[in-house]
Formats: sequence, structure tokens, C-alpha cells
Amino acid sequence: MTDMLLSPTDIKILQILQRDASISNVQLAEKVGMSPSPCLRRVKQLEASGIIRQTVALLDRKKAGLGVLATIQVRLQRHTEEGAEDFAKAMNDLPQIMSCWAMTGRQDFLLVALARDIESFGDFVTHKLLSMPNVRDVQSSLVLKEYKNQTAIPVGHLAGG
Repeated sequence: MTDMLLSPTDIKILQILQRDASISNVQLAEKVGMSPSPCLRRVKQLEASGIIRQTVALLDRKKAGLGVLATIQVRLQRHTEEGAEDFAKAMNDLPQIMSCWAMTGRQDFLLVALARDIESFGDFVTHKLLSMPNVRDVQSSLVLKEYKNQTAIPVGHLAGG
């Protein structure tokens, strides 16, 4: 979390870049009502502050041949800090895992995973997840239809007075 307050111009820059990070600096400056040099300095400051973490290309998973999207709830056998850290590190090495969160409640971790098809997803769960040390139980849910999947985070609350 940040205590940094951003100007309304900074907020506009962030909103625009979250929609299209490939926009040229000249176009961005025009959209926020600035000249290019100060606009570029603002973007560099937002990057240096960590508000802009990285710039990426977002792919269409279905067009990339990944038709299965699933959430997976994982319970561990041993609830130690070391056991949780080991599991989280192992998730970083699995390309099928898109997100991994430690959770409160009955499940220890919530994962988001992608697979080509149901068979490859089943193989992944059976031969990778369930065979991992310290994994007690796995429950998965397949996404039937995607209604909302956004990457942009709301930034209006960061505006200073």
C-alpha cells in the first residue's frame, strides 16, 4: 500500500496506460493535456515510485490454445510457515498457475490455473498438485463462462486534494 497522493493528471495517466500501455508518449501527453517531456517525466516518476510495476502484453488465452480456466483450492497437511512458503515457491515454477494466494478460512491457498483441455488439466492436478509433498486436499472449479476479467485497478482514491 502507498501513502503517496497523486495529482489528477497522474490519475489520468495511470487510467490511460492501464487501458493501452502501447500508447506513444506524444499521444498520452495529448490525452492528459501536457507537453511530451513533462508527461514522460511523470510516467518515469510513477515507475520509480513502484505505482507502475511493469508493462506487459495481455494475451487471449483461448486464441493461445488454453481453453480451460480453473480455480483450485488447496489444503496443506502441515500448517507451518516453511510449508506454506515451500508450496508458494513451487507454484512459481508451474507455468499452468497464473495466480497463487494464501487464504484465510478452510483452504490454505487459492490458485488460478490454465490448461489446453480437460484432460491436460486433470493430468496437471493428478500428477503435479496432488503428488506434491504437504498437499492434503485439492478442490477445483472450472470456469464455464467469463463475464469479467480485468487487469486495470481503480486508482481514483489515490488523488490528492
